[in-house]
Amino acid sequence: MEGTGRLTPTAVRIAHALLAMGLAVAIFVAGLVMFQDRLLYFPARVSLAEMTAGFTPWPAPGEFRGLLAEPEGRAAIGTAIVFHGNAGHAGHRGYYAEALNRLGLRVILAEYPGYGPRDGKPGEDALVDDAADTIAAASSRYGKPILVVGESLGAAVAASASARNPQRVTGLLLITPWDRLEHVAAHHYPWLPVRWLLRDRYETAGKLRGLALPVVIVLAEHDEIVPARLGRALHEDVGPLRELVVIPDAGHNDWLTRIDDAWWRETLAPLLRAGRGDRTQADPPR
Repeated sequence: MEGTGRLTPTAVRIAHALLAMGLAVAIFVAGLVMFQDRLLYFPARVSLAEMTAGFTPWPAPGEFRGLLAEPEGRAAIGTAIVFHGNAGHAGHRGYYAEALNRLGLRVILAEYPGYGPRDGKPGEDALVDDAADTIAAASSRYGKPILVVGESLGAAVAASASARNPQRVTGLLLITPWDRLEHVAAHHYPWLPVRWLLRDRYETAGKLRGLALPVVIVLAEHDEIVPARLGRALHEDVGPLRELVVIPDAGHNDWLTRIDDAWWRETLAPLLRAGRGDRTQADPPR
């Protein structure tokens, strides 16, 4: 009967369905907030012995921060510190050491807290603080030129850490970077209010603005994880001293198969030129 103020059975069922749906969404969003680290960080845990085959623990086994590879049969022309992507561990990135050693660079494959054999828990503050310490330690030991290389998540870490130590860094190579992590999250979860959910922000563009260092930004043309448009937005945002390189037909995980030694030489040329004009002795021992 109309006008009684009572809900019809159909209205009750709809109300219950909407309530259940709202509760499910609330639980899902709460889960994302609580467990978002598991959606961003995928560390592989291995022992130091398992990780260092073919490399030297750096700076020492008891102070392990990464893996060291020196160029064979020649003195190093500089040091490249590599910050890897969000999965696996530094030992999986031996291809960087091979390519950069051939150019005469000493290579440190930096490891993150909570990855490989290192203690700690991944998170933006932990990774960036630790990366800044790694750059400082390498600078003190080897002097300039110091090239900082970052891939994907590592590009955000490299940019943030270098912004803290610009006087120690000669230049940056950022491979498949984003401008802001929230834009990556929005690409994969367009129906979620990711701006309000993310705890770790990784705002790479903000870190590079005003940073008076040469930066080379490398994009994979068909990147399905970090869309190339986000790297282009980063390049457009941060202004001069930034060069843009696009690897044709490449995806996020196969770009390495589409480049060769000539590509590395050409891509690193502006950073190496900056290094030749900025050679200093190592900082005095402390």
